[in-house]
Amino acid sequence: MRRALITGITGQDGSYLAELLLGKGYEVHGLIRRSSTFSTGRIEHLYRDPHEDDVRLFLHYSDLSDASSLITTLNRVKPDEVYNLGAQSHVKVSFEMPEFTADSTAMGNLRLLEAVRHIDHDVRFYQAGSSEMFGDVVDRPQTETTPFRPRSPYAISKLFAHHMTLQYRDAYGLFAANGILFNHESPRRGATFVTRKVTRGVAAILAGTMERLYLGNLDAQRDWGFAPEYVEAMWRMLQHDQPDDFVIATGEMHTVREFVEMAFALAGLDWEQYVVIDPRYFRPTEVDELCGDASKAARLLGWKPTTTFAELVRIMLASDVKEAGLDPETALVGADRAAIA
Repeated sequence: MRRALITGITGQDGSYLAELLLGKGYEVHGLIRRSSTFSTGRIEHLYRDPHEDDVRLFLHYSDLSDASSLITTLNRVKPDEVYNLGAQSHVKVSFEMPEFTADSTAMGNLRLLEAVRHIDHDVRFYQAGSSEMFGDVVDRPQTETTPFRPRSPYAISKLFAHHMTLQYRDAYGLFAANGILFNHESPRRGATFVTRKVTRGVAAILAGTMERLYLGNLDAQRDWGFAPEYVEAMWRMLQHDQPDDFVIATGEMHTVREFVEMAFALAGLDWEQYVVIDPRYFRPTEVDELCGDASKAARLLGWKPTTTFAELVRIMLASDVKEAGLDPETALVGADRAAIA
């Protein structure tokens, strides 16, 4: 039985990846930080009764800021694959907490690579990169050879981790792959990310618990995909014959405004009556547009996205409407569904 270790297992990507690997027969181990509250809501459905024979999900207290705990856990688990998804992952927050972002996202990657390098058997390593590394883009669309021009502490930290992964691959012969993932969303997306903020806001407006939705830059353009499909790409990278770097994206770009318009239209609402632009949500330096070319992943990994932008909005909104206590089948009746199917 293959064994995988996931940092960031309680996040959106970590939970979907754990689900995927368990479905493929893996034994899955995840790192979690000690906290006064539980943060395992996204993976609770994966737990089994510990008295059952087929228990294959295990959680370990550790932290990317603590090298000794990483070494101890890796030597105990002895994974075949390590997926580094742990990080301070919010771009806006990285401006407010740059040191913490660099420590968890950049140095955390380095500590984990060092631990992997010294384990006594072969390990395949995946580093979760970000399209934010491209920043002030010079090529359209962005590929694996597009120059990086990061514009936030988060993106700079991710770029450090990207290049350090390359260094360990070249210097020590590690099977280390970088995924350069463009924005990917789902009903498990964190509530402070703009897409989820929009769908939760629309659901709350429909439920009568919110009157206004406060947002920042509506003109930013992003390449949005569906998170469960993107974790499949992560897994495929570690099954490839050679370690490599891959852009994972849909190749389509949409503005935040388009996402807002579509979500409100599904609810039969005029977005302009509810959305208020709040300068507090603007970043000190903005990334205007990001759009990826995943043709290399299609050619070498056989990976292609299948969920459309409209389907993504509908999936997220339906989930949040249900969470707000409403029936999506009756609440989302105002839009012409055929027009956005």
